[in-house]
Amino acid sequence: MFRRGQFQSTWKGLAFAVTLVMGMSVLSAAWAMRVAPMVSELTTTGAGSTTRIEVGNIGSAALPFETLITRVEFDENGELVETPADEEFLVFPPQGLVPVGGRQVVRVQWVGEPDLEVSHAYYLWVRQLPVATEPVQSEAGGAVTVSVLYTMKALIVVAPDGAQPNVQIVSVTPAMVTPPAPEVDPSLTNGEMIAPPPSQPGVEISVTNTGRRYALMSGATWIIEGTTLGGEPFNLTLSGQEVAETVGVGYLAPAGGRRTFQLPTGEALDPARPVTVRFAR
Repeated sequence: MFRRGQFQSTWKGLAFAVTLVMGMSVLSAAWAMRVAPMVSELTTTGAGSTTRIEVGNIGSAALPFETLITRVEFDENGELVETPADEEFLVFPPQGLVPVGGRQVVRVQWVGEPDLEVSHAYYLWVRQLPVATEPVQSEAGGAVTVSVLYTMKALIVVAPDGAQPNVQIVSVTPAMVTPPAPEVDPSLTNGEMIAPPPSQPGVEISVTNTGRRYALMSGATWIIEGTTLGGEPFNLTLSGQEVAETVGVGYLAPAGGRRTFQLPTGEALDPARPVTVRFAR
């Protein structure tokens, strides 16, 4: 359960990036894949321990692909850490060739520990394999080979029956926070780094999850209350979407997972007076 307000953990609205591995900043309509569903939740035993992921080819050439699985973990700062975990799943077929307009169903079955104490999260990678391409004549007269390879990640969560999150607030501190910088294709800025947005008044909120199931902090409405430096009462309600725009999905691992989130408030809060955060559906 969630202390100071409750909300249901959900992966809905969770978006995962498509990684383009290429030698040039070129997109080609000849290569395109679709993976569905992007999120699956498995049990450790029984019929629920298997899911089916569909790989579709919406491009104009045959699509060879391979799969691999990594364990997903986040540190306190929200940095993603992935480690190989193919041995915990049976994937069939591990490789395939999808014709134009066709689809391939990949069966993924949990074969790891049947008695997990806490939920675990994984990525199923679907990586397009390189194939020989015809050289393209460049303006300078030379031949250039362009390879555009797609990699998509589908999230798989394995959770023990009956497991629930138990999120508790550790601390709430007024602070100057820096909003996340927008992600911009380096090719559009000639390789120059985009300056981060200026810092603004906000709060640092540390939370921990002592439950056996993961939690998504962007699945809740956040209610922040305090007092401004001018002595006025302060109340800010942020929807899950607004939270996600700042902190992402806010994945919080089970069994003592801890994260610190920074959220702008628009006004500076008095650090000498109580500041509280509540979560609501």
